[in-house]
Amino acid sequence: MFHSARIKLTAWYLLIIMLVSMSFSIVIFRVLTSELDRFERIERVRIERRFPPPILFDRADIDEIKDRLMLRLAAINIIIFAGSALAGYFLAGRTLKPIADMVDEQNRFITDASHELRTPLTSLKSEIEVNLRSKTLSIETAKKLLQSNLEEVNALQTLSDGLIKLTQYQKGANGMPVEPVKLTAIVKEAVRKMATSAAAKHISIETNVSNISLEGNPPLLTELFVILLDNAVKYSPKGKMVRITSQKKDSHVIIHIEDRGIGIHPEDIPHLFDRFYRA
Repeated sequence: MFHSARIKLTAWYLLIIMLVSMSFSIVIFRVLTSELDRFERIERVRIERRFPPPILFDRADIDEIKDRLMLRLAAINIIIFAGSALAGYFLAGRTLKPIADMVDEQNRFITDASHELRTPLTSLKSEIEVNLRSKTLSIETAKKLLQSNLEEVNALQTLSDGLIKLTQYQKGANGMPVEPVKLTAIVKEAVRKMATSAAAKHISIETNVSNISLEGNPPLLTELFVILLDNAVKYSPKGKMVRITSQKKDSHVIIHIEDRGIGIHPEDIPHLFDRFYRA
């Protein structure tokens, strides 16, 4: 699709450049030939009136000069055509590249989102189909099925909410309200939200964060810390510790979240911020 669009855009570039070039060539040819014709008329008058000394120019010489001028202008236009074709193709590629990258990113997003949505839907469908085929479905089993279905629905809702937030974040930070916040308050709220998950694995969360003031969006900052802590708790063995520390450097704050998990393979590190990527 983008190859044909690149060819079409190159053709438009080439058409515009050649129209300008041909227009200039015609103007130059007209001006120069008119000067030659004027010079010829002056010489004819000088000869007729016997003004000395006449400079004789044959009409054939003037026609030859015009022909050479036309050929040189044509050669220049051919060179411009070839150079413009190459330059236009290159510029068309540069122009369309951001659009192509954006479309590829959207296609990857749709593919990844479909894959993430398919997992809970497949689980939900399988559980329902299995229990529908059962001839001895009891009330207790039906309740467990509904409970499991509710968990899958909640997972779908969480995923859809995350996708909506992701599209909002991609619009840029200009639409996000910011206000002065305390880093300790943000971290404390995130730790509170993760308390139940951490307690289930007997994991303690230790914080050593400076009470630094910064400009930010409190709900989004809290959600960011919850995501990082959830990842640390999820991949840490039972009974271990997760530690949060901060370090101020010039006008920035560096946050360290350390856990005792399995770690990340070096090959996966460049993909950490890719959507839906899982090491």
